[in-house]
Amino acid sequence: MFDTLTEKFEQTVKRLRGLGRITERNIEEAVREVRLALLEADVHFEVVRDFTERVRRQALGEEVLSSLTPEQHFIKIVRAELTELMGGRATELNLSAPPPVAIMLVGLHGAGKTTTVAKLARHVRSQLNRKPYLVPADVYRPAAIEQLTILGTQLGVPVHPTAASADPVRVCREAQTEARNRGYDVVLIDTAGRLHIDDELMAELERIRDAIKPHQTLLVVDAMTGQDAVNVADGFHRRLHLSGVVMTKLDGDARGGAALSVRAVTGAPILFAGVGEKIDALEVFHPDRMATRVLGMGDVLTLIEKAEQAYDEQEARKLERKLRRNEFTLEDFRDQLRAVRRMGAMGDLLALIPGMKKMTRGMDMSAAEGELKRIEAIIDSMTKQERRDHAIINGSRRRRIAAGSGTTVADVNQFLKQFVQTKKVMKQVAKHAGRGMPHGLPG
Repeated sequence: MFDTLTEKFEQTVKRLRGLGRITERNIEEAVREVRLALLEADVHFEVVRDFTERVRRQALGEEVLSSLTPEQHFIKIVRAELTELMGGRATELNLSAPPPVAIMLVGLHGAGKTTTVAKLARHVRSQLNRKPYLVPADVYRPAAIEQLTILGTQLGVPVHPTAASADPVRVCREAQTEARNRGYDVVLIDTAGRLHIDDELMAELERIRDAIKPHQTLLVVDAMTGQDAVNVADGFHRRLHLSGVVMTKLDGDARGGAALSVRAVTGAPILFAGVGEKIDALEVFHPDRMATRVLGMGDVLTLIEKAEQAYDEQEARKLERKLRRNEFTLEDFRDQLRAVRRMGAMGDLLALIPGMKKMTRGMDMSAAEGELKRIEAIIDSMTKQERRDHAIINGSRRRRIAAGSGTTVADVNQFLKQFVQTKKVMKQVAKHAGRGMPHGLPG
């Protein structure tokens, strides 16, 4: 996400480093480089023009604080302007309306609406304590109805029965009534993908809107759409008056220009960012945190939130006691690995740590993911007794474990050696950290 843009910003800042003071000349050069970087990242040219003018005006109009170097001063201004460009602060999903609250998702074909509906259902249920009801109103793509039904089943969320031959307006009206009768308080509607210039299909969305009067109309935008995302957002906004935007596929886009353009053009806040294919890969969009990511400064707050979601506080305290007593087992180690994997892909997690994105650039993160899976396979191939007491794992047991996990005896030996060393380190951490030891994954 934003890889190209981040790299360009880092190069610009590097050129400012070492300068004794900011002059009009070096600011003009830095702003020109920022302008080119944003254009290459597919940010809309009008947005780039306004953004760089604000940065230039501020950089030349302010005195450099004695506590800041020229590059720190420039980063401070760019970060503030990027944050403002993307909305200033996070906007919560507004559900303040009589139930059932209708939320209609619209967008182009392939933007990820159906998956986003399921992700939103998980969010409103687990984070907002609501009871969602899913409505497959994409009758033009039968696979969409089946896909949402499958996702709803996986989540344990009810899905309105929809026939492929049904009228989408009628489907939405009946679903709203059904949700009201059955006590569901949020109705999430998956509409068919369409071009914003297709007048007939856009008119159909207007009929759905008029029939159910959705409290929220969210545009789902593929981050890889580039500059055309602005035209798409503007077209939908003029017809439907969007109340928010969900950016999808931010994990796969090296440019990310759409995220920097849509908010400025439509005025509709970006509410969520899709950062993966899994149902839990949906983040609340925080403009200030995203700005620090764009500048390669990491995002520690999001990392902490992911850790809090992955770790149970009671289990963390239990684990801490085990470490102090030197009772940490392979079973505990496996549980910790699984918790880390629940937090997301290794590359994405490292990118949230300040400075790590630059250090890991060009590295094959899939190899690290493969190593975690391999270790888990080794532990899974052990008996419960072996997982609880690694000391009993002799030569014959190691051969059986290697065969069961698809690895070699050397791999098993190496892992057990690493586990013993890790256990020693973690014991020392627990011993010296005292009462201030943080909960979650020790060390």
